Amino acid sequence: MPHAAFVFDAYGTLFDVHAAVRKHSDRVGPDGQFFSEIWRAKQLEYSWTRTLMGAYRDFWVLTEEALDYAFARVPTADRSLRADLLDAYFKLDCYPEVPAVLRALKETGSRVAILSNGSPEMLASAVKNAALDTVIDDVFSVHPIKLFKTAPDVYDMVTTAYRLYPEAVSFQSSNRWDIAGATKFGFRTVWINRSQMPDEYPDLKPDMILPDLNALA
Repeated sequence: MPHAAFVFDAYGTLFDVHAAVRKHSDRVGPDGQFFSEIWRAKQLEYSWTRTLMGAYRDFWVLTEEALDYAFARVPTADRSLRADLLDAYFKLDCYPEVPAVLRALKETGSRVAILSNGSPEMLASAVKNAALDTVIDDVFSVHPIKLFKTAPDVYDMVTTAYRLYPEAVSFQSSNRWDIAGATKFGFRTVWINRSQMPDEYPDLKPDMILPDLNALA
Protein backbone atom coordinates (compact mmCIF):
# COMPACT_ATOMS: atom_id res chain seq x y z
CA MET A 1 0.00 0.00 0.00
CA PRO A 2 1.77 3.20 -1.15
CA HIS A 3 0.96 5.47 1.76
CA ALA A 4 3.36 7.85 3.44
CA ALA A 5 1.78 7.27 6.85
CA PHE A 6 -0.36 4.64 8.54
CA VAL A 7 -2.23 6.30 11.39
CA PHE A 8 -4.22 4.36 13.95
CA ASP A 9 -6.91 5.20 16.43
CA ALA A 10 -5.87 3.85 19.82
CA TYR A 11 -8.84 2.72 21.90
CA GLY A 12 -10.75 -0.17 20.37
CA THR A 13 -8.37 -0.32 17.40
CA LEU A 14 -4.96 -1.03 18.93
CA PHE A 15 -5.98 -1.39 22.58
CA ASP A 16 -8.85 -3.51 23.88
CA VAL A 17 -11.16 -1.13 25.78
CA HIS A 18 -12.92 -4.03 27.49
CA ALA A 19 -9.72 -5.61 28.80
CA ALA A 20 -9.88 -3.64 32.07
CA VAL A 21 -13.24 -5.07 33.13
CA ARG A 22 -12.35 -8.51 31.79
CA LYS A 23 -9.21 -8.52 33.96
CA HIS A 24 -11.41 -8.16 37.05
CA SER A 25 -14.46 -10.02 35.74
CA ASP A 26 -14.65 -12.36 38.72
CA ARG A 27 -14.99 -9.36 41.03
CA VAL A 28 -17.12 -7.13 38.81
CA GLY A 29 -19.95 -9.65 38.86
CA PRO A 30 -22.50 -11.10 36.44
CA ASP A 31 -23.19 -7.80 34.66
CA GLY A 32 -19.58 -7.18 33.71
CA GLN A 33 -20.10 -6.98 29.96
CA PHE A 34 -22.99 -4.56 30.33
CA PHE A 35 -20.92 -2.54 32.80
CA SER A 36 -17.98 -2.32 30.39
CA GLU A 37 -20.20 -1.31 27.48
CA ILE A 38 -21.76 1.51 29.52
CA TRP A 39 -18.33 2.71 30.62
CA ARG A 40 -17.14 2.93 27.02
CA ALA A 41 -20.35 4.45 25.66
CA LYS A 42 -20.44 7.25 28.24
CA GLN A 43 -16.74 7.98 27.79
CA LEU A 44 -17.39 8.63 24.09
CA GLU A 45 -20.63 10.50 24.67
CA TYR A 46 -18.89 12.88 27.05
CA SER A 47 -16.19 13.59 24.45
CA TRP A 48 -18.74 14.43 21.74
CA THR A 49 -20.97 16.61 23.90
CA ARG A 50 -18.06 18.52 25.41
CA THR A 51 -16.62 19.25 21.97
CA LEU A 52 -20.00 20.56 20.81
CA MET A 53 -20.31 22.70 23.96
CA GLY A 54 -16.76 23.98 23.79
CA ALA A 55 -16.19 22.64 27.30
CA TYR A 56 -13.12 20.42 26.96
CA ARG A 57 -11.99 18.14 29.75
CA ASP A 58 -9.04 15.76 29.71
CA PHE A 59 -10.00 12.32 28.35
CA TRP A 60 -8.75 10.66 31.53
CA VAL A 61 -11.19 12.77 33.55
CA LEU A 62 -13.97 11.70 31.19
CA THR A 63 -12.89 8.08 31.64
CA GLU A 64 -13.18 8.44 35.41
CA GLU A 65 -16.57 10.15 35.17
CA ALA A 66 -17.86 7.50 32.77
CA LEU A 67 -16.75 4.78 35.19
CA ASP A 68 -18.64 6.46 38.03
CA TYR A 69 -21.73 6.58 35.83
CA ALA A 70 -21.34 2.87 35.04
CA PHE A 71 -21.22 2.09 38.77
CA ALA A 72 -24.42 4.10 39.24
CA ARG A 73 -26.15 2.22 36.42
CA VAL A 74 -24.98 -1.26 37.48
CA PRO A 75 -25.49 -1.66 41.23
CA THR A 76 -24.18 -5.25 41.18
CA ALA A 77 -20.68 -3.96 40.39
CA ASP A 78 -18.48 -3.49 43.45
CA ARG A 79 -17.46 0.18 43.78
CA SER A 80 -14.35 -0.82 45.70
CA LEU A 81 -12.96 -1.89 42.30
CA ARG A 82 -12.80 1.69 41.04
CA ALA A 83 -9.05 2.18 41.55
CA ASP A 84 -8.20 -1.27 40.17
CA LEU A 85 -10.30 -0.73 37.05
CA LEU A 86 -8.74 2.66 36.38
CA ASP A 87 -5.27 1.22 36.81
CA ALA A 88 -6.12 -1.57 34.35
CA TYR A 89 -7.49 0.96 31.86
CA PHE A 90 -4.29 2.97 32.11
CA LYS A 91 -2.37 -0.18 31.06
CA LEU A 92 -4.75 -1.69 28.51
CA ASP A 93 -3.75 -4.79 26.58
CA CYS A 94 -3.30 -4.44 22.84
CA TYR A 95 -4.95 -6.88 20.43
CA PRO A 96 -2.76 -9.92 19.60
CA GLU A 97 -1.95 -8.98 16.01
CA VAL A 98 -0.98 -5.37 16.71
CA PRO A 99 2.80 -5.62 17.33
CA ALA A 100 3.56 -7.72 14.24
CA VAL A 101 1.37 -5.61 11.95
CA LEU A 102 2.87 -2.32 13.10
CA ARG A 103 6.39 -3.69 12.72
CA ALA A 104 5.63 -4.88 9.19
CA LEU A 105 4.24 -1.48 8.19
CA LYS A 106 7.22 0.33 9.68
CA GLU A 107 9.56 -1.89 7.67
CA THR A 108 7.98 -0.60 4.45
CA GLY A 109 9.37 2.85 5.25
CA SER A 110 5.99 4.40 6.05
CA ARG A 111 5.44 6.41 9.18
CA VAL A 112 3.39 4.64 11.85
CA ALA A 113 1.45 6.83 14.27
CA ILE A 114 -1.45 7.03 16.69
CA LEU A 115 -4.15 9.72 16.56
CA SER A 116 -6.33 9.53 19.64
CA ASN A 117 -8.71 11.29 21.99
CA GLY A 118 -6.60 9.94 24.84
CA SER A 119 -4.52 12.19 27.03
CA PRO A 120 -0.73 12.12 26.48
CA GLU A 121 -0.24 10.27 29.79
CA MET A 122 -2.85 7.62 28.96
CA LEU A 123 -1.38 6.98 25.54
CA ALA A 124 2.21 6.87 26.76
CA SER A 125 1.24 4.29 29.37
CA ALA A 126 -0.70 2.10 26.93
CA VAL A 127 2.05 2.24 24.30
CA LYS A 128 4.76 1.37 26.82
CA ASN A 129 2.71 -1.41 28.43
CA ALA A 130 2.18 -3.03 25.01
CA ALA A 131 5.89 -2.56 24.11
CA LEU A 132 4.93 -0.55 21.01
CA ASP A 133 7.24 2.37 21.74
CA THR A 134 9.88 1.00 19.35
CA VAL A 135 7.52 0.76 16.36
CA ILE A 136 5.34 3.86 16.72
CA ASP A 137 6.93 7.00 15.33
CA ASP A 138 4.50 9.57 16.74
CA VAL A 139 1.55 9.74 19.11
CA PHE A 140 -0.90 12.54 18.38
CA SER A 141 -3.19 13.37 21.29
CA VAL A 142 -6.07 15.81 20.91
CA HIS A 143 -5.08 17.44 24.20
CA PRO A 144 -3.10 20.37 22.70
CA ILE A 145 -6.06 21.53 20.59
CA LYS A 146 -8.71 20.66 23.21
CA LEU A 147 -11.14 19.17 20.69
CA PHE A 148 -12.20 15.56 20.34
CA LYS A 149 -12.87 13.53 17.21
CA THR A 150 -14.62 13.97 14.84
CA ALA A 151 -13.64 17.66 14.70
CA PRO A 152 -11.69 18.17 11.45
CA ASP A 153 -8.91 19.97 13.34
CA VAL A 154 -8.05 16.65 15.00
CA TYR A 155 -7.28 14.90 11.69
CA ASP A 156 -5.46 17.99 10.49
CA MET A 157 -2.91 17.49 13.27
CA VAL A 158 -1.41 14.65 11.23
CA THR A 159 -1.35 16.36 7.84
CA THR A 160 0.11 19.52 9.33
CA ALA A 161 2.82 17.70 11.28
CA TYR A 162 3.80 15.46 8.35
CA ARG A 163 3.18 18.04 5.60
CA LEU A 164 1.07 15.57 3.69
CA TYR A 165 -2.12 15.76 1.69
CA PRO A 166 -4.91 13.79 3.42
CA GLU A 167 -5.00 11.14 0.68
CA ALA A 168 -1.39 10.18 1.51
CA VAL A 169 -2.54 9.00 4.94
CA SER A 170 -4.13 5.60 5.61
CA PHE A 171 -6.24 5.91 8.75
CA GLN A 172 -7.43 2.84 10.66
CA SER A 173 -10.13 2.83 13.33
CA SER A 174 -12.56 0.35 14.84
CA ASN A 175 -15.00 3.18 15.51
CA ARG A 176 -17.32 3.77 12.56
CA TRP A 177 -18.01 7.37 13.58
CA ASP A 178 -14.24 8.00 13.59
CA ILE A 179 -13.93 6.50 10.12
CA ALA A 180 -16.77 8.75 8.94
CA GLY A 181 -14.95 11.82 10.25
CA ALA A 182 -11.64 10.78 8.74
CA THR A 183 -13.28 9.99 5.39
CA LYS A 184 -14.92 13.40 5.33
CA PHE A 185 -11.52 14.96 6.05
CA GLY A 186 -10.02 13.15 3.07
CA PHE A 187 -7.97 10.33 4.58
CA ARG A 188 -7.90 6.93 2.96
CA THR A 189 -9.83 4.98 5.60
CA VAL A 190 -9.92 1.39 6.82
CA TRP A 191 -12.70 0.38 9.20
CA ILE A 192 -11.49 -2.36 11.54
CA ASN A 193 -14.90 -3.87 12.22
CA ARG A 194 -13.92 -6.20 15.06
CA SER A 195 -17.49 -6.72 16.25
CA GLN A 196 -19.15 -7.15 12.83
CA MET A 197 -21.35 -4.14 13.36
CA PRO A 198 -23.69 -2.82 10.62
CA ASP A 199 -22.70 0.29 8.71
CA GLU A 200 -24.02 3.58 10.09
CA TYR A 201 -22.75 6.20 7.65
CA PRO A 202 -23.48 5.04 4.08
CA ASP A 203 -22.60 8.45 2.64
CA LEU A 204 -19.11 8.34 4.17
CA LYS A 205 -17.89 4.89 3.22
CA PRO A 206 -14.45 3.56 4.19
CA ASP A 207 -12.05 2.45 1.48
CA MET A 208 -11.77 -0.96 3.14
CA ILE A 209 -13.47 -2.96 5.87
CA LEU A 210 -11.39 -5.54 7.75
CA PRO A 211 -12.19 -7.79 10.75
CA ASP A 212 -8.80 -7.01 12.33
CA LEU A 213 -5.44 -5.48 11.40
CA ASN A 214 -3.82 -8.59 9.92
CA ALA A 215 -4.54 -7.85 6.27
CA LEU A 216 -2.67 -4.51 6.48
CA ALA A 217 0.71 -6.21 6.82
